Amino acid sequence: MLDLYRTIVRPVVTEKSSAQYGTLHEYAFEVHLNATKPQIRTAIASLFDVEVVQVRTMVQRAKRRTRGRSHGRRPRWKKALVRLRDGDSIEIFEG
Repeated sequence: MLDLYRTIVRPVVTEKSSAQYGTLHEYAFEVHLNATKPQIRTAIASLFDVEVVQVRTMVQRAKRRTRGRSHGRRPRWKKALVRLRDGDSIEIFEG
């Protein structure tokens, strides 16, 4: 089992994700590729002291990258959308 700080890699803060946590109380995180929904739920609940209602996950595909003559790929990564109960919030996203 992954530890809590390896399960959650980083928060994803974009225009779309900020609109989601403003209206739906959904927060986006980059998580470890092997993390499961129950592991993500317990990690978010214990790290931020909130109650998680729903967890949805998706694997973002790898993208091609070109710099001059060299070609490469960005790695694939897993995104988790976490919905909290009404009244709970995560302070990283606020402000």
